[in-house]
Amino acid sequence: MNGRNLAGGLTAAAVGALIAVVAVEGFDRAGAPDPAATGAIVHSYLLDHPEVITEAMDRLQDKQTGALIDAHRTAIETPFAGAIAGNPKGDVTLVEYFDYACGYCRATVGDVDKLVASDPGVRVVFKELPILSPWSADAAKLSLVAAQAGKFVAFHHALYGAGPLDAGKVAQAGTAAGLDAHSADSPAIAAEIATNLETARALRLSGTPSFVVGNQLLAGAVGYQGLKDAVDKARAAKKA
Repeated sequence: MNGRNLAGGLTAAAVGALIAVVAVEGFDRAGAPDPAATGAIVHSYLLDHPEVITEAMDRLQDKQTGALIDAHRTAIETPFAGAIAGNPKGDVTLVEYFDYACGYCRATVGDVDKLVASDPGVRVVFKELPILSPWSADAAKLSLVAAQAGKFVAFHHALYGAGPLDAGKVAQAGTAAGLDAHSADSPAIAAEIATNLETARALRLSGTPSFVVGNQLLAGAVGYQGLKDAVDKARAAKKA
């Protein structure tokens, strides 16, 4: 063993050893703290175990991400009308920020479906983030009309199933779902999209798809297992 456990953290023995060395050697002969000696010990330890710095930075980043999510959690986890899948009262919420012009989002549809089918406790909230194409905003607005009509999931699957986005496919999906395109210009829909864009900037999202699960932020098409692992971690954290 090299002082780190299988999860990548310092073992209790390694931490205890470092504390013991500092306790013995970090004081002068009169028993007063010796900053120079303590600094030298810590410096030497970090040179021998530079992975500790990476671990500390990762933990700091996790804390900062968690704080950002907490500050915007209501906006993140509150669904617009029926833009939701899975268990509405689930114990873990997975939020997906997506764009209908995003091929990686399209590839993720099956992963989210599989997660919903395999985990009866997961709640999925969909957040429109139209940033990629000239047709993204129109698709997002019509998708929210579908959410208001209780047809979100069907519209979502139909539009992604049609392939790469264009104006004709947006209109066709809306017509097939029996949606009123004029409703897409409502103030509520405009406010929802504006809030999503603002929240995405606050979270420093780099693109779509992006997922928020508990205090975790996942970027890109992480696959079914990546989503499942994040949900499992969030569920375990709630029980801790």
